[in-house]
Amino acid sequence: MKHITFHLDFISPYALLAFEHLPDALEGLSYSVSYKPLLLGALLKHHGQLGPAEIPAKRTWTYRHVLWLGHAHGIPIEMPASHPYNPLPHLRLALATTPDGTISRWVAETIFREIWRGGAEAGDAARLAALAARLPQVRDANGEEVKAQLRANTDAAIAQGVFGVPAYEVDGDLFWGFDGLGMLRARLADDAWFAGPQWTAVDQRPALLRSSKT
Repeated sequence: MKHITFHLDFISPYALLAFEHLPDALEGLSYSVSYKPLLLGALLKHHGQLGPAEIPAKRTWTYRHVLWLGHAHGIPIEMPASHPYNPLPHLRLALATTPDGTISRWVAETIFREIWRGGAEAGDAARLAALAARLPQVRDANGEEVKAQLRANTDAAIAQGVFGVPAYEVDGDLFWGFDGLGMLRARLADDAWFAGPQWTAVDQRPALLRSSKT
């Protein structure tokens, strides 16, 4: 049985879609999963990237695209009233339910669906309090231990080469995005393609280095 580490941030609609579709995408395979929350904003900052919602034209396309993917795959999804929003309370609440850096599928599902169904304000204080009351917690969601855990999860993901969410790691190999689920399935099924140069050496070539100077 192979093990998947699923890196996620609840702010990402693609992470929600991948989370919901994972059982169907991997149906018939034997595997286990660890779900690890991280802070996408810190990940993007480390790599010098903007999030899709920070680029106005891409923001419009992203929202249309994720709603279409939900429609096409039969996954319920509605945009929250505001987006982007601050995901830290949800991430810390998730990690408060566990003594380590991984959370259960039930916790991830509960939080994802709270945000991405109903079209309400994700950061509303009353809704966050009601959500917290539904989740059994073993640590203080606002305590230093949980905050440090979130930083550690994010730093570990960066060290592994994760550059966005959803990201999946299997035996040191990384896959990214909702549309990467097909590749993930093939990797779990030991497709021989992953032993060939298309995977192992595709980046071993010169690249044009762009300069900020004109």
